[in-house]
Amino acid sequence: MPDTTLLLSMAAMLMAIGAFAGVLAGLLGVGGGIVLVPAYFYAFAALGYETPQLMQICLATSLATITVTSARSVASHNRKGVVDWSVLRGWAPGIAVGALIGVLVVAQLRTVTLQLIFGILALTVSLYMVLGRSHWRLGSAMPTGWRRAAMSPLVGFLSVLMGIGGGSFGVPIMTLHGMAIHRAVATAAGFGLLIALPSVAAFLLTPLPAGVAPPMTLGAVNLPAFGIVIAMTLLTAPLGAALAHRTDPKRLKRVFGGFLILVALNMLRKALI
Repeated sequence: MPDTTLLLSMAAMLMAIGAFAGVLAGLLGVGGGIVLVPAYFYAFAALGYETPQLMQICLATSLATITVTSARSVASHNRKGVVDWSVLRGWAPGIAVGALIGVLVVAQLRTVTLQLIFGILALTVSLYMVLGRSHWRLGSAMPTGWRRAAMSPLVGFLSVLMGIGGGSFGVPIMTLHGMAIHRAVATAAGFGLLIALPSVAAFLLTPLPAGVAPPMTLGAVNLPAFGIVIAMTLLTAPLGAALAHRTDPKRLKRVFGGFLILVALNMLRKALI
């Protein structure tokens, strides 16, 4: 039976992580994964679980939360009629295949390698958030044919390597191809569900060595982290949404991008030391 003090410390950290992620999700409309993965890592490491498998647990648990948040987001956006279902149907097979390949790769890698990958990809995403411009275009319509066949698995694969939903890669792809930002955000929530469902099913079947995972971890998914963070995000996301109406979203996005740059650099520093 795990020590009571350990369980209480773990619960307190997870409540704080979930509250912060919920506010950011409501404030900036970003998926929680890019915040949750490093937050889980630092919390579980502080509790003494800094093992070669720790990043696997962080990625899997982050994706588990995305199954719930993406489903709620898709349902909400669908009621407003802004989800592009034709894009989702066309990209779904490739994204799901890429996500499953991502799980197979993650299962073979250890924490240091996954930290490096997360840091590099997070740095790329954050620089786009800071430096990207709304008028940038790669095309006037979403890719089809061989371009979609190449890009859709890549979205699923890279997202699993970072433990994130579809927003960080999906929204830039869609807006760079002429889709309105609100429609891109709504459709990217569907990308998140396509990424999270197959990958979490696979992570639940991923065996880990005894003693390397925090208490109540099934496969690579930590169940208390999943439950507590979901509950807290439901409570605090409306607060973030209310704050968003009183602030400049472009400025906030750049501030958050700057914050992510620091997070990414710190993850790279820990991997390289």
